[in-house]
This record gives sequence, structure tokens and C-alpha cells, in this order.
Amino acid sequence: MPSDSPVLRDTASSPPSRSPSPSGNDTLTLRALVSTKDAGVIIGKAGKNVADLRDHTGVKAGVSKVVPGVHERVLTVSGSVEGVAKAYALIVSQLVSANPSSPVSPNSPPPNTAIRLLISHNLMGSVIGRNGLKIKAIQDASGARMVASKDMLPQSTERIVEVQGSSESIGRAIEEIGRCLLEDWERGQGTVLFHPGSGDERSGRRSSNASRRYNGDAGRGRTSPSPNAPLQQPTNLRTQNISIPSDMVGCIIGRNGTKITEIRRLSGSKISIAKEPHDETGERMFTIVGTPEANEKALFLLYNQLESEKERRVGRDQQQQEEMQD
Repeated sequence: MPSDSPVLRDTASSPPSRSPSPSGNDTLTLRALVSTKDAGVIIGKAGKNVADLRDHTGVKAGVSKVVPGVHERVLTVSGSVEGVAKAYALIVSQLVSANPSSPVSPNSPPPNTAIRLLISHNLMGSVIGRNGLKIKAIQDASGARMVASKDMLPQSTERIVEVQGSSESIGRAIEEIGRCLLEDWERGQGTVLFHPGSGDERSGRRSSNASRRYNGDAGRGRTSPSPNAPLQQPTNLRTQNISIPSDMVGCIIGRNGTKITEIRRLSGSKISIAKEPHDETGERMFTIVGTPEANEKALFLLYNQLESEKERRVGRDQQQQEEMQD
């Protein structure tokens, strides 16, 4: 039975905003969302804490730059699974020591806390497992508690998995999570990474400003290009393929193609759909061609449409079960 999660296959070199493929399948890159205050603790005075972290664990670690008006930053740790797990355990210990009277997780007694991992939507199945068996096994083995968000973060295809517990239990859980991610790392290719402050309202402001500029130019008598003038094609076009389960294709196309037309219009990418399944899984190939930015937008819209349809089907199934019980 094909999975509801699409599989991305990137046919061009990955841009910086996409998750890198592990080197030799043994390097794990794990991101987490942290508050600006916690980021300061992780970095330390003159970068001492993060430098010590690298020395003690052998990982590469860094925190994203401050965005004005945004109170969250992204922590990125790369290295072996064991090194990354040890690094996160040390980070959690630092955060607990810096905030002994106010643990992040109010329902857990000190010194428990929590870390919010950023996991590709496409890899959530690898962490949760069929019927939730994998996530339950990780919790039982590590002693940590894990809570997976249902929604993707704005303008991205990442979701949050919050790992709660002591620094030791969080480290054990992250080691198991890391192994799951490396086993299926190919499914994470093409992930649209979350950047704090990149919500819809920002793009809305850009659109509004662009509209004002256009109206101002028109008021000064400037004319639009001739419809017969040749259109300039971007030089940085990329091609990406995404496999969609056949039973989900209709929800993306929409009645008379209205939904796929809207996704094309909003993203600016060209999207073509194979008429037949491309292999025995029964999945159909969507080919997306556009600039890196346009393709990211297209992927985001496609994922959102899939999520909406899955939620609709779950609600429908629950309603049918309730009616049968009545």
C-alpha cells in the first residue's frame, strides 16, 4: 500500500536552503528551534560554549543569525549520530543550568526540559513508525517523551518534534531519532527548511509594496512591456520530481484543474503530471520546473494541499465510524 507521503527526487544540485545529503550516509545534520535567550546560552560569551561543544563532541555546530523582531533562532548540529546526540545532551544540560528555576517543560520536575527538533515532513513516518510503534519504542528505550506536531511550519516542509526529559534521556532519544533519519535520508532530500520570520505576512508585505510601486509607475505614465516582446527566461531553472500516491492526485489537481492551476500561478513554477504510475507503488510523478524560490513555494503549496486532504479524510472516516456505532 503506497504511503501518503510524497517522495522527492532532486535532479539538480541542491541550493543552500535545502537539507544536504549525508556524506557517506554516516553524517547526521539535525536542526532545532531555540529561543533567542537560549541561543545566547548555547553560544556563550565570545562563542566559548559552542567552541567547547565542538571540541568535546567532534560535531559542527552553529546558530542562525538574529532576525529583527523574531524571538527564535535555528540551532544546527552536524556529525556522527553519537556525536550529535552527545552534543544535544550537553546543550540541554547548559540550558537547565542557565534556567534552574524555570524549566522549559512546566509539567516535568527539574531538571527536565525540552528541545524542539525540526524534522522533514517526509521523514516523520520514519520517526513515528506504523501505528506509532517506532516513536513509542524510542520513548520506552530512552525515557524521554516525544510530541510530534501535525502542521508544517510556515513556508517550509518541516515539522516540530519536541523531546522532553532529562539531558540524558533526551540524548538517548536523539540518538535513536538520528538513526531513523539516516536510514531513510533520501526521503528528506528536497526539504524546504524553516527560517524563523519567513511567515506569510512577510511575503504579503512584499506583494503590497510591489503593488504600490506598480501603481506609482502607472501614475507617472509608464507603460507596460509590449505583449509581443520576447519574455526573458530565468537562467537558474531547476527541475525536481515528486512522487504522489495515485489516490491523492485528484485532490491536488482539483475540479477541472483549478487547484493545480492555482499552485502554478502562486509559485511561478511549471508543474507537469505523469498520466500513468511510474512504478509498482502506483505513485505518479509530478515534475516541477522553476527557480529555486519558485520550486520551494510550489513544494510548500503541494504539501499543504496533501495535508489538508489527509485531515479531511481522517475526519470523514471518524464521522463514518461514529455513524456506524450509532
